[in-house]
Amino acid sequence: MDVVKLGKKGQVSLPAAVLRKLGLEGRATLLVEATEDGAVILRPAGVYPIELYSAARVKEFEQSNRLAPADAKRVQKALRRRRR
Repeated sequence: MDVVKLGKKGQVSLPAAVLRKLGLEGRATLLVEATEDGAVILRPAGVYPIELYSAARVKEFEQSNRLAPADAKRVQKALRRRRR
């Protein structure tokens, strides 16, 4: 067990061995939770990029997903057979 000190601004430095064990590198994002018994739990947070699509980009997606008329007929025919 390692002992760390709380800095003047409320910062804590985690020992290098702990960071290695968790596979964390500098500037990692962590979730902090305080339990009712006074424990502090740190967990690595999953951070994922978000892409916002313009209306034009959404239209491109819709067009690329559109079926050719012959394929659409085949799908409709197969669905009717399944419903019987």
